[in-house]
Amino acid sequence: MIPYGRQDITQADIDAVVGVLQSDFLTQGPMVPRFEQTVAQHVGASHALAVNSATSALHIACLALGLGQGDWLWTSPVTFVASANCGLYCGAQVDFVDIDPRTYNLCPKALELKLAQAERDGTLPKVVVAVHLCGQPCDMQAIQELAQRYGFKVIEDASHAIGGKYRGEFIGNCRYSDITVFSFHPVKIITTAEGGMTLTNNAELASRMALLRSHGITRDPTQMTHDADGPWYYQQIDLGFNYRMTELQAALGVSQMERLDQYVGRRHQLAARYNELLARLPITRPWQHPDSYSGLHLYVIRLQLDKIGRSHRQAVDLLRGMGIGVNLHYIPVHTQPYYQRMGFHVGDFPESERYYAEAISLPMFQTMSEEQQDDVIAAVRKVTAP
Repeated sequence: MIPYGRQDITQADIDAVVGVLQSDFLTQGPMVPRFEQTVAQHVGASHALAVNSATSALHIACLALGLGQGDWLWTSPVTFVASANCGLYCGAQVDFVDIDPRTYNLCPKALELKLAQAERDGTLPKVVVAVHLCGQPCDMQAIQELAQRYGFKVIEDASHAIGGKYRGEFIGNCRYSDITVFSFHPVKIITTAEGGMTLTNNAELASRMALLRSHGITRDPTQMTHDADGPWYYQQIDLGFNYRMTELQAALGVSQMERLDQYVGRRHQLAARYNELLARLPITRPWQHPDSYSGLHLYVIRLQLDKIGRSHRQAVDLLRGMGIGVNLHYIPVHTQPYYQRMGFHVGDFPESERYYAEAISLPMFQTMSEEQQDDVIAAVRKVTAP
């Protein structure tokens, strides 16, 4: 089976992890700050905080921005559930904004219309989570302009997008957002086995997130209520969580970062080859906005079902039966039973639902060979033949 995604672990990665195993620190040592500094410098952000998952990163980002009871978080329906759940973790209410039919990202025009209505209703969001689906950035300038007009905060869920660029600058520099989040899950562009990171240019937000990721505990004398009792002393000054990343994970991340640009470049080579060799089939290939340089975590096609003579499910089953590990990213969050119990219904976000009815994620990973890609293309040709 050719998987839709796969990590690339080299001997250098293994040596980096073994080096930590042979050191004095398995957690809370020097490697996590080194990883944070490496990523921050690469993307051009002032502060970076490594955590144990992108879900944890989203949670503490929301908390740092003050999201809580009585507030609203808005995001795209076409994302993993964590992009919405992070609002619920904070006691906020969640709503969605439909996608752009070409980029599959949150649509700025739909956002503007919904904001105008929410202003009349008194239900403006406190936070908007802009998800860079497949690695392609949202129209962040348009979203930032709306944030300034309507007073909400912006989190970039860039779980798919490390190594990508928006308007010639690396995603993660937070030029158009308050906080950016990366994921380092094994199928992502680089991996720390599990892990995530928040980035910001705001020192106060960085300090708040650092506190929240480690139990709300500080050893900083300037944050304490009185002088330390001794060198052992710490204070819990807030209710935080155990969201720390280990030294082992950070060492793997530092090693993987050395190949980030190479990985993204290879994904662009594969995407260009897909674009060329799938051009005449009854599918819609992914469209890239001219302002974007996608991280290309995913290569998503949409089936032109009226032309292929079989259902979406039949096409997926046939491809998997031929050893092509296609997947679907994602089931619109508002159609999940948990969210339907909140009052959402099928039909609420039609562009997202049309996307779900047609989308298939083809295999895309940096070590994919042209022979493997040829097998994928041959299978797609067979499945989409009239």
